[in-house]
Amino acid sequence: MSAPVRVALVGLGWWGQKIAAVLKAAPDQVTILRAVEPNETVARAFAVTHGIPVTPDLDSALADPAVEAVLLVTPHSLHAAQVAASAAAGKHVFCEKPLALTRAGAVAAVQAVEGAGLVLATGHERRFEPPLARLIAAVDRGEMGRLMQFDATFSHDKFLALDPSNWRLGAQDAPAAGMTATGIHLLDLAVRLMGPARSVVVSCETLGSSLPQGDTIAAFIRFAGGGTATIAANLAMPFVSRCTLFGSEAWVDIRDRAHVEAPDGWVVTQARKGGKIEVFDIGPAEPVRDNILAFAGAIRGQAPYPITSAQMIETAALLEAIVAGAKSGPVVTL
Repeated sequence: MSAPVRVALVGLGWWGQKIAAVLKAAPDQVTILRAVEPNETVARAFAVTHGIPVTPDLDSALADPAVEAVLLVTPHSLHAAQVAASAAAGKHVFCEKPLALTRAGAVAAVQAVEGAGLVLATGHERRFEPPLARLIAAVDRGEMGRLMQFDATFSHDKFLALDPSNWRLGAQDAPAAGMTATGIHLLDLAVRLMGPARSVVVSCETLGSSLPQGDTIAAFIRFAGGGTATIAANLAMPFVSRCTLFGSEAWVDIRDRAHVEAPDGWVVTQARKGGKIEVFDIGPAEPVRDNILAFAGAIRGQAPYPITSAQMIETAALLEAIVAGAKSGPVVTL
């Protein structure tokens, strides 16, 4: 068995803590060698709890020759500089979503990391949820027929308790309601299933809160290869996560029982042409961990990382168009 990949965990906020927790179950594949966190109170508590050294700046982790890879769990606007610095230091990069807020930013990230012969991965753990992994495999085998429509919603109200100054609510990091927090996962799935987008129409409103960048966003997307998607993300309603893919031979609807922070399984409803509608459950899994383990496996040469650089770039391009559409209103052509 290959030695575990030695990583630096950069950012110990809500999601950084989640990643640290799930990786405890896979010490033979990934070892958190050190962490980076500028908040002294958070850093001290993490060091005591996990027995892992924490320093306040990324440079110290990048200078450590024992660190093979970095897990960037930081504000979106920091990703570009941190990805570039990590690649320049010879570290493989796992960057939380969104990898970039623009197509150009994603291209730069891909060129920096892959140009250095390193592995680039991103935090789209939805692909690693068992029912979605099964759906993607069925699409690749042609079992769904001609793909026609993708309809998805991922919403919650976890951010309503945040201080208004929190970066997750600011125009720089979250310029279009919940699209960078939750909707971006659905954009990744849409690109994986339907291909590059051609145009998008967006509605962004503030309906159930006082969140400064809006709390309700929906995008209607047309794809270069045909077909459409409707993607919605709300930051002021109880948790809901569901997606439905419609093809000429079958359709599949997947509904989460709980937020991926604490997964509790899925309810799947599906039907094939001429057949009856079926409903069944799939038990809990830990897709956040499995995504990072896929990254580690790619570093060790066991299998390519399944999210391609082309898909990362197309997802960023679609996000950029949606942000533009949220401000302007009319059709945005990619």
